[in-house]
Amino acid sequence: MVTMKEALEQSSVSIAAGQIVKGKAIEIRPKEVLVDIGYKSEGVIPIAEFDDPSQIQVGSEIEVLVERLENKDGMVVLSYEKAKFKKNWERILQIASEGSKVKGKVKSVVKGGLMVDIGVEAFLPASQIDIVPPKNLEELVGKEFEFKVVKVSKERQNVVLSRRELIEQERNERKAKLLAEIQVGDIRKGIVKNITDFGAFIDLNGLDGLLHITDMSWGRISHPSEILQIGQELDVVVLDIDREKERVSLGLKQKTQNPWENIDEKYKVGQHVKGKVVNLVPYGAFVELEPGVEGLIHVTELSWTKRITKPSDVLKKDQDVEAVVLAINREEQKISLGIRQLEANPWDKVSEKYPPGTHVKGKIRNLTSYGAFIELEEGIDGMIHVSDISWTRKINHPSEVLKKGEEVEGVVLEVDKEGQRIAIGIKQLSEDPWANIDKYYKVGDLVTGKVTKLASFGAFVGLQHDIDGLVHISQVSEERIDKIKNVLKVGQEVTARVIKIDKQERRIGLSIKAANYTPEQLQEEQKLLDSLKPGEDLVALQKAFEQADVENKEEPKEEVKEEKPKEEQEEKPN
Repeated sequence: MVTMKEALEQSSVSIAAGQIVKGKAIEIRPKEVLVDIGYKSEGVIPIAEFDDPSQIQVGSEIEVLVERLENKDGMVVLSYEKAKFKKNWERILQIASEGSKVKGKVKSVVKGGLMVDIGVEAFLPASQIDIVPPKNLEELVGKEFEFKVVKVSKERQNVVLSRRELIEQERNERKAKLLAEIQVGDIRKGIVKNITDFGAFIDLNGLDGLLHITDMSWGRISHPSEILQIGQELDVVVLDIDREKERVSLGLKQKTQNPWENIDEKYKVGQHVKGKVVNLVPYGAFVELEPGVEGLIHVTELSWTKRITKPSDVLKKDQDVEAVVLAINREEQKISLGIRQLEANPWDKVSEKYPPGTHVKGKIRNLTSYGAFIELEEGIDGMIHVSDISWTRKINHPSEVLKKGEEVEGVVLEVDKEGQRIAIGIKQLSEDPWANIDKYYKVGDLVTGKVTKLASFGAFVGLQHDIDGLVHISQVSEERIDKIKNVLKVGQEVTARVIKIDKQERRIGLSIKAANYTPEQLQEEQKLLDSLKPGEDLVALQKAFEQADVENKEEPKEEVKEEKPKEEQEEKPN
């Protein structure tokens, strides 16, 4: 008969460290469970190794791993957790080869990814969780997914998983199927995946399509985010398909009718319309009449009378405005609008109110190099050209005789209704003195006047009737004069003899030295002048009036000769 001691010795022979054996719970303690495995001593297992300690009761049969047959207290060291891992690891090695699929539950978040329970703990890198890694990994804890085994290490006893590869594989399968069956004109459901400045990418359940910003709405959109947001579900129309490049163009506005198709029925030229200013540009303002339909108010159509340079000076974005339809172009999808047409054009009555010959008064509103603008009434200006200021004086700039804000009188010369211009003259208020010059002056007359300007070649003398005569330097004295300023001063009163009158060139030549000539001497002087060749007339010097503005400003380097070449005599001084 076998004794108890022999039985224990026989049973202990079959138990060794590293084995998985069956045992029975014989005592449940606060921090450990006492287990009998049929060895000469019991073993203990930390209660923390059990997922649900409440399910372990005295008498429960459990499988454990023998770590050591005896510790310092003479007890067997057991592990329930390691027994479970070893059994599962052997099973994993059989079913979870690299490339296979397994199911598991996310157990916890760790550095770099997630730990997944697939029977054993496996690692799921954050980059392999999804195509776009989730921002909050904690939300995945406790959820079950299917994974692909990408790496198994027997030595380290660890497994690396990927959920992303399965998602991409499924996506590619759906993409291939979708590309094979999708057609232009189809309406498909999609989810906004990404938004850019030029459009949005829509996930069509496996295939991304581009919804360009111009195909989102018939109306004006500054950015796709105005009407779309990531994650939004919407129906889109398939506009174009490139199966080779796997590209699909989508549209949103195409689900509704193009408002421009029946634009001629909705709007007529001359019709009053209301809308909202949606954009301001240097050349005008765009007004939304209805979603998808905008009209342009050109800057010139804002006012009949005011010269508006920037639409933003009178309009603001989002402002409600009323306008008149001026033109419609359905093909180019353009509508021209005007605001000034809401009121009568004051220029329609300008021709009646200011016919040529009308005497008008007004203040100088602005001066330019070519003339002066006079305000006749609010919004109506007339322009006095520099050549219409004086019959006799050569005026280089209107500021020589006119000032801004000064009230002046003039005569209407011409009205251009289309160009919205009124030409006004000041000199026309009086008669042109040169028309009756023979009544005022004759050769040989003795005249008195004041020196008004000095030039290197002579002096200008102001006469009656606002006419200037020229005394050439050679006609000042019998003696030779090197510099005119040595003998004459501006403002000095002189007496001179008229020695030349040229009606065509509107010139009067004077001679101071001839003031005391006898008729015989004057006749000789006249013969001398008449004998000069064309272009050599001393009073026909072109430089005389060209330099009228620079006299006394600088000293001439050398004396100007009497005779000037004909080609220099182009400008006609008064």
